[in-house]
Amino acid sequence: MLRLLNRILSNKSPDKQLILQLEHLLGFTPNRISFYKLALMHRSKPEDATDSNERLEFLGDAILGAIVAEYLFKKYPYQDEGYLTELRSRIVRRETMNNVALRMGLNKLVQYNQNDRGLSRSHIFGNALEALIGAVYLDRGFIKTRTFILNQFIRSYIDLDTMESTDTNYKNKLLSWAQKNNKPLVFDTIEEKMEGARKSFTIGIVVDGEIVATGTGYNKKEAGQVAAQKALEKLNVV
Repeated sequence: MLRLLNRILSNKSPDKQLILQLEHLLGFTPNRISFYKLALMHRSKPEDATDSNERLEFLGDAILGAIVAEYLFKKYPYQDEGYLTELRSRIVRRETMNNVALRMGLNKLVQYNQNDRGLSRSHIFGNALEALIGAVYLDRGFIKTRTFILNQFIRSYIDLDTMESTDTNYKNKLLSWAQKNNKPLVFDTIEEKMEGARKSFTIGIVVDGEIVATGTGYNKKEAGQVAAQKALEKLNVV
């Protein structure tokens, strides 16, 4: 009788659909749904900015970095620190996280201001994935979070062979192009601003005195890489 009552109450739960979607996404049933609802709440949606996922994103980013570092450390026992650092950077960078989040279908779950068309083309879904990792950690602890990252993230969506063989140092590639073609090139910091609890940077690529591309990131190195990638595309540098 008690089981039947619980099932009836569960079927009437307004969060039932979300729980089913999260079960498919996570590979387990969440205990405290409030953490996950917050993880999926972009700051453009709630009236109170403290109800956004930015704090969970901060937490998830740190946990993701540590678990990916451990995974690479064990997988590549003979590689040096520089190699491991570069590969970890490729895995956790904003473009990778956003692409994975889209493939997971997180864009269908994230709550954001859909009237702002620029948001859907930004990295908010990758940020939500980091926040989701933070939610898993608070809800189920480190071991479950580690399992989720290894199984549902790395093994399901990260192609390490391709990442190892692909040169993603766009800044070096752009600098080489500029030197070869005798083009004056400058990486200029256009803007620094706070986004919630984190500072973001916007870097502009200046070629022949004109800004050809800009990129934004949570540090200048990341922003410079994003800007350099855009500049290479605009300049048709293969």
